[in-house]
Amino acid sequence: MQLAVSPRRVTLAGAGDSFALMHATPQPGPDRRPDVDPAAVKQAILEYCLRKGALVAGIADLEAIQRIAPAGHRPTDLMPRVKSVISIGVGGSTAGAWRVPAKALGYFGSTESRAYKIVYGLAFYIEQKFGVPAIYCPPDMDPELGARYPLQSLKLHAELAGLGARSLAGDILLHPDFGYMYYASCFTELALPPDRPLAENPCPAPSCVSMFRREGRTPCMKFCPAQCLSGEIDADGRQVSMHYDMAACAELTQQFETVPQLLRDAIATDDPEERDALLLGERNKVLWYKMTVGNGGLFSQCFECMRVCPVATNAPLADPLKRGAAHRAAAARKVQNGGADAT
Repeated sequence: MQLAVSPRRVTLAGAGDSFALMHATPQPGPDRRPDVDPAAVKQAILEYCLRKGALVAGIADLEAIQRIAPAGHRPTDLMPRVKSVISIGVGGSTAGAWRVPAKALGYFGSTESRAYKIVYGLAFYIEQKFGVPAIYCPPDMDPELGARYPLQSLKLHAELAGLGARSLAGDILLHPDFGYMYYASCFTELALPPDRPLAENPCPAPSCVSMFRREGRTPCMKFCPAQCLSGEIDADGRQVSMHYDMAACAELTQQFETVPQLLRDAIATDDPEERDALLLGERNKVLWYKMTVGNGGLFSQCFECMRVCPVATNAPLADPLKRGAAHRAAAARKVQNGGADAT
């Protein structure tokens, strides 16, 4: 497996010789450190992520995260001796998924669990190979603050690692090559050289700029079911401002809050028919179904802004169809070049 390395990202380039892993024999004591080149260790770690299915992987600038993140939500608040934040991104859904109705896409559009599995394994890999503590960064909410405050901002980690830039669609990160991805993070006491954020933001796309100049809104703003997006684009086609009404979005998409509200109303009513409608109505019974099967459809399963986003759907490697075609084209060029790596 080969890596294409640039200052902004590390991505899978094609098939080839496997990377030679460099690691040290773990030494006793909590302060052990591998006596190896940090750049080589970083390369081995990023290669592991790509081999396990990540499309991109990078190292976020820890000092920048510490400066930007609010107190209580910085990497050192979870791992006091953390030295590096590793961020990875996995691809969104298939090309075919964008063609199904919203009610179906809500059940399978998310691929975030794949990202979590990769970094969970990465923490074990780092400790076993390099003898240094590492942890999987939980993507969950802070139990002391409720359902709106995550323990860590995986988005911030990915942005500073150069894996995406903030879009007009509620700050969702977009990548110029891979479009829309899901992100996960791993913390470690290994000191690794950080990457840089993307130099250019792919949002807004040229077609979005044209539409904004005609109508005063972009596709994501126009087709959002909750109408929770707005913003401005300057004369050069760059973002000036973005507004995201999170409450309006959450009311439509995050049904885990719908459940207690429904139970409250069912308890409060004195009308048996109303109570039956609340608990056993056809639409509300779907909530019990989702809870019973552990369905992720309870959580933020609206994809309409990304369905109409030209970056999310049309980036060069945005889906398995495009990535497969690119891989086959690279393989054909390699054959034409007599087995030499294609560029």
